[in-house]
Amino acid sequence: MTADTTEPEDYAAGTAERRREQRGWYFYDFACSVYSTSVLTVFLGPYLTSVARAAADAEGFVHPLGIPVRAGSLFAYAVSASIVVAVLAMPLVGAAADRTGRKKPLLAAAAYLGAAATTGMFFLAGDRYLLGTFLLIVANASLSVSMVLYNAYLPQIAEPDERDAVSSRGWAFGYTSGALVLVLNLVLYSGHDSFGLTEGEAVRICLASAGVWWGAFTLVPLARLRDRQARPEGDERAGEGAVGSGWRQLIATLKDMRRHPLTLSFLLAYLVYNDGIQTVISQASLYGSEELGLDQTTLITAVLLVQVLAVAGALWMGRLARTHGAQRTILGSLAVWALILAVGYFLPAGSPVFFYCLAAAIGLVLGGSQALSRSLFSHLVPRGKEAEYFSAYEMSDRGLSWMGPLVFGLAYQLTGSYRDAIISLVIFFAVGFALLARVPVRRAVEAAGNPIPDRI
Repeated sequence: MTADTTEPEDYAAGTAERRREQRGWYFYDFACSVYSTSVLTVFLGPYLTSVARAAADAEGFVHPLGIPVRAGSLFAYAVSASIVVAVLAMPLVGAAADRTGRKKPLLAAAAYLGAAATTGMFFLAGDRYLLGTFLLIVANASLSVSMVLYNAYLPQIAEPDERDAVSSRGWAFGYTSGALVLVLNLVLYSGHDSFGLTEGEAVRICLASAGVWWGAFTLVPLARLRDRQARPEGDERAGEGAVGSGWRQLIATLKDMRRHPLTLSFLLAYLVYNDGIQTVISQASLYGSEELGLDQTTLITAVLLVQVLAVAGALWMGRLARTHGAQRTILGSLAVWALILAVGYFLPAGSPVFFYCLAAAIGLVLGGSQALSRSLFSHLVPRGKEAEYFSAYEMSDRGLSWMGPLVFGLAYQLTGSYRDAIISLVIFFAVGFALLARVPVRRAVEAAGNPIPDRI
């Protein structure tokens, strides 16, 4: 019926506007992925660990708030703490976004708080491990909160049949920027002497530049994305204050999800396997430097390889999803993730070639498994509840991904072996695979009241 009443030029204008928003939306991945790559994955883990060791006692422990923490576990614990902070903030943000319809100002606030904290890492020197821990918590929590709002745009700017492709392109943009900045980081770090810098100064410049990049390119999505209408007046929650009702809305959202148990089943599966993915991403450089004895240049090059192959991997898995469906493609990637960890456990120390092979395998499945999970979930969200449902999704994506780093940190604290820590993560992929395989996604899309794509 809509086709009968819509002029061709109006339809074309709507399509053009949607494409314009999609291109702007891609650029937030382009902006913030540099933090995930350069800061969280490459530099901050080994550097913060070295700063903590400079402040440690004779037994190798630091004592934040009087709690004895092995210096080698501090980074993993800080990542867990940042995600707990995000859990507290995300329901408030989701409530504000859905009630006011103003996602864009909230996205700007979260993005620039995170960018400022990342830029402030330039001052992380000497034995200032507490400063580093604080800035990590602020930056990582801000990224998680901003991603609630960013992801909530997906079902509003992409038709059901194009979401796999749009989501995959967003991840590809992010990995492209990560690769580009890593090349610049590699030039600066490896040639720090010729630039008149110490190794520590080069690392701190790389950390701070990620914050500048994040803030600068966030201007693009802020210019192109537009806010939608708030909840309809008939919604009994429309007039409540966002801050006062954020947690009430989260509880209401979870209750509402009980009416969509298949959506809830997908979220549970995603919570488990994504916890493993996020932990591998954040702890890989620490494993490479501390357990395998690889130098920083090798780690940068390996992560650069991940970024380059992740672009191709995200697009390749997007094409696989068009043929085999998103669910089957994700299941295949989880099997590969488990195999990667098993091989990683047996990697010999001081052998960059084997580490590069493992990095290549990670790159091929990393972007696609995350992009397809995001697009698959977008089909399971009831219309008009995008931000609150994606708030719950983001808790699974980053907000509840404190379990993996905590398990990793505890395994090292108890055994003193990063090999034991890395192999402990296999359980997340095995359980996540079993849970996802049980979700009937076509029925889940239909139960959410959304059109069913030809292939899902």
